[in-house]
Amino acid sequence: MKISLKTLPHIAQKVAVDLNASGIVKMTRGLDPVAQEAEKVLSENVKKEMALEEKVNEICQANEEEIDFMNADGRQLFFMIKKKLAPEFGVILNYEERYSDLAHKILDELYEEDLINFDVTENRIKNIIYNSITSFIASDSQLQDAVMDKIRSYKKRYIPGTDEFEILYEKIYKEELTKRGM
Repeated sequence: MKISLKTLPHIAQKVAVDLNASGIVKMTRGLDPVAQEAEKVLSENVKKEMALEEKVNEICQANEEEIDFMNADGRQLFFMIKKKLAPEFGVILNYEERYSDLAHKILDELYEEDLINFDVTENRIKNIIYNSITSFIASDSQLQDAVMDKIRSYKKRYIPGTDEFEILYEKIYKEELTKRGM
Protein backbone atom coordinates (compact mmCIF):
# COMPACT_ATOMS: atom_id res chain seq x y z
CA MET A 1 0.00 0.00 0.00
CA LYS A 2 1.18 3.50 -0.80
CA ILE A 3 2.27 5.94 1.86
CA SER A 4 0.43 9.26 1.67
CA LEU A 5 1.66 12.64 2.83
CA LYS A 6 -1.17 12.69 5.39
CA THR A 7 0.04 9.56 7.15
CA LEU A 8 3.74 10.51 7.24
CA PRO A 9 3.72 12.18 10.67
CA HIS A 10 1.82 9.25 12.16
CA ILE A 11 4.16 6.64 10.69
CA ALA A 12 7.20 8.63 11.83
CA GLN A 13 5.75 8.92 15.34
CA LYS A 14 5.11 5.15 15.41
CA VAL A 15 8.72 4.51 14.37
CA ALA A 16 9.96 6.70 17.24
CA VAL A 17 7.61 5.15 19.79
CA ASP A 18 8.43 1.59 18.71
CA LEU A 19 12.17 2.24 18.82
CA ASN A 20 11.82 3.71 22.30
CA ALA A 21 9.62 0.84 23.48
CA SER A 22 12.02 -1.78 22.13
CA GLY A 23 14.34 -1.32 25.08
CA ILE A 24 17.41 -1.83 22.89
CA VAL A 25 17.68 1.75 21.65
CA LYS A 26 18.70 4.76 23.71
CA MET A 27 17.40 8.04 22.34
CA THR A 28 19.89 10.83 22.88
CA ARG A 29 17.45 13.72 22.38
CA GLY A 30 14.01 12.18 22.90
CA LEU A 31 11.15 11.05 20.67
CA ASP A 32 10.42 14.21 18.70
CA PRO A 33 13.80 14.55 16.91
CA VAL A 34 13.66 10.85 15.99
CA ALA A 35 10.12 11.23 14.61
CA GLN A 36 11.13 14.39 12.69
CA GLU A 37 14.11 12.67 11.08
CA ALA A 38 12.00 9.62 10.15
CA GLU A 39 9.34 11.90 8.68
CA LYS A 40 11.99 13.73 6.63
CA VAL A 41 13.21 10.44 5.08
CA LEU A 42 9.65 9.22 4.43
CA SER A 43 8.61 12.56 2.95
CA GLU A 44 11.53 12.60 0.54
CA ASN A 45 10.54 9.14 -0.68
CA VAL A 46 6.85 10.02 -1.11
CA LYS A 47 7.75 13.20 -3.00
CA LYS A 48 9.96 11.20 -5.38
CA GLU A 49 7.03 8.92 -6.16
CA MET A 50 4.73 11.90 -6.65
CA ALA A 51 7.23 13.42 -9.11
CA LEU A 52 7.42 10.09 -10.94
CA GLU A 53 3.63 9.85 -11.19
CA GLU A 54 3.41 13.44 -12.39
CA LYS A 55 5.91 12.67 -15.19
CA VAL A 56 3.98 9.53 -16.14
CA ASN A 57 0.74 11.56 -16.25
CA GLU A 58 2.42 14.10 -18.54
CA ILE A 59 3.54 11.33 -20.89
CA CYS A 60 0.08 9.75 -20.90
CA GLN A 61 -1.63 13.09 -21.55
CA ALA A 62 0.80 13.97 -24.34
CA ASN A 63 -0.04 10.67 -26.03
CA GLU A 64 -3.73 10.55 -25.17
CA GLU A 65 -4.91 10.45 -28.80
CA GLU A 66 -2.64 7.52 -29.62
CA ILE A 67 -3.72 5.68 -26.48
CA ASP A 68 -7.38 6.14 -27.41
CA PHE A 69 -6.73 5.19 -31.02
CA MET A 70 -4.95 2.00 -30.00
CA ASN A 71 -7.71 1.31 -27.45
CA ALA A 72 -5.01 0.68 -24.81
CA ASP A 73 -5.75 0.16 -21.13
CA GLY A 74 -4.79 3.49 -19.53
CA ARG A 75 -4.09 2.08 -16.06
CA GLN A 76 -1.92 -0.72 -17.38
CA LEU A 77 -0.03 1.71 -19.59
CA PHE A 78 0.42 4.09 -16.65
CA PHE A 79 1.95 1.32 -14.56
CA MET A 80 4.21 0.16 -17.40
CA ILE A 81 5.56 3.68 -17.91
CA LYS A 82 5.93 4.13 -14.15
CA LYS A 83 7.87 0.87 -13.93
CA LYS A 84 10.16 1.96 -16.76
CA LEU A 85 10.89 5.41 -15.23
CA ALA A 86 11.08 4.34 -11.56
CA PRO A 87 14.87 3.74 -11.48
CA GLU A 88 15.47 7.18 -13.02
CA PHE A 89 13.51 8.76 -10.14
CA GLY A 90 15.04 6.50 -7.48
CA VAL A 91 11.71 4.89 -6.63
CA ILE A 92 11.37 1.23 -5.65
CA LEU A 93 7.95 -0.05 -6.72
CA ASN A 94 7.94 -3.31 -4.76
CA TYR A 95 6.52 -2.24 -1.41
CA GLU A 96 8.38 -4.83 0.67
CA GLU A 97 11.71 -3.78 -0.83
CA ARG A 98 10.76 -0.11 -0.57
CA TYR A 99 9.90 -0.30 3.14
CA SER A 100 13.09 -2.22 3.80
CA ASP A 101 15.07 0.48 1.98
CA LEU A 102 13.25 3.21 3.91
CA ALA A 103 13.97 1.46 7.21
CA HIS A 104 17.65 1.35 6.31
CA LYS A 105 17.70 5.04 5.31
CA ILE A 106 15.89 6.06 8.50
CA LEU A 107 18.37 4.07 10.59
CA ASP A 108 21.29 5.68 8.76
CA GLU A 109 19.90 9.18 9.34
CA LEU A 110 19.15 8.55 13.01
CA TYR A 111 22.66 7.21 13.54
CA GLU A 112 24.37 9.99 11.55
CA GLU A 113 22.44 12.67 13.44
CA ASP A 114 23.38 10.93 16.73
CA LEU A 115 19.74 10.61 17.73
CA ILE A 116 20.01 6.97 18.82
CA ASN A 117 22.57 4.66 20.41
CA PHE A 118 22.37 0.88 20.46
CA ASP A 119 24.51 -2.16 21.27
CA VAL A 120 22.78 -4.66 18.98
CA THR A 121 23.11 -5.31 15.27
CA GLU A 122 21.84 -2.69 12.84
CA ASN A 123 19.58 -5.34 11.35
CA ARG A 124 17.57 -5.63 14.60
CA ILE A 125 16.98 -1.88 14.64
CA LYS A 126 16.12 -1.86 10.93
CA ASN A 127 13.59 -4.63 11.57
CA ILE A 128 11.90 -2.58 14.29
CA ILE A 129 11.62 0.37 11.90
CA TYR A 130 10.41 -1.87 9.05
CA ASN A 131 7.78 -3.47 11.30
CA SER A 132 6.62 -0.04 12.48
CA ILE A 133 6.08 1.09 8.90
CA THR A 134 4.36 -2.08 7.70
CA SER A 135 2.16 -2.51 10.77
CA PHE A 136 0.97 1.08 10.56
CA ILE A 137 0.16 0.73 6.87
CA ALA A 138 -1.64 -2.56 7.47
CA SER A 139 -3.86 -1.05 10.15
CA ASP A 140 -4.35 2.28 8.37
CA SER A 141 -7.14 1.13 6.05
CA GLN A 142 -9.09 -0.25 9.02
CA LEU A 143 -8.45 3.02 10.81
CA GLN A 144 -9.72 5.05 7.86
CA ASP A 145 -12.85 2.90 7.68
CA ALA A 146 -13.50 3.48 11.40
CA VAL A 147 -13.09 7.23 10.94
CA MET A 148 -15.48 7.31 7.97
CA ASP A 149 -18.04 5.20 9.85
CA LYS A 150 -17.91 7.61 12.76
CA ILE A 151 -18.32 10.63 10.45
CA ARG A 152 -21.27 8.96 8.70
CA SER A 153 -22.93 8.30 12.08
CA TYR A 154 -23.24 12.04 12.77
CA LYS A 155 -26.60 13.66 12.14
CA LYS A 156 -24.96 16.50 10.26
CA ARG A 157 -23.70 15.51 6.84
CA TYR A 158 -20.08 16.40 6.08
CA ILE A 159 -18.97 16.69 2.48
CA PRO A 160 -15.58 15.12 1.71
CA GLY A 161 -13.07 17.66 0.46
CA THR A 162 -14.45 20.58 2.45
CA ASP A 163 -12.36 22.23 5.16
CA GLU A 164 -14.93 21.23 7.76
CA PHE A 165 -14.72 17.58 6.71
CA GLU A 166 -10.90 17.59 6.66
CA ILE A 167 -10.67 19.11 10.15
CA LEU A 168 -13.17 16.61 11.56
CA TYR A 169 -11.50 13.71 9.74
CA GLU A 170 -8.06 14.62 11.14
CA LYS A 171 -9.46 15.03 14.66
CA ILE A 172 -11.21 11.64 14.63
CA TYR A 173 -8.21 10.03 12.92
CA LYS A 174 -5.93 11.20 15.75
CA GLU A 175 -8.45 9.98 18.34
CA GLU A 176 -8.55 6.55 16.69
CA LEU A 177 -4.74 6.43 16.59
CA THR A 178 -4.60 7.19 20.29
CA LYS A 179 -7.31 4.64 21.03
CA ARG A 180 -5.28 1.98 19.19
CA GLY A 181 -2.05 2.94 20.93
CA MET A 182 -0.30 4.33 17.88
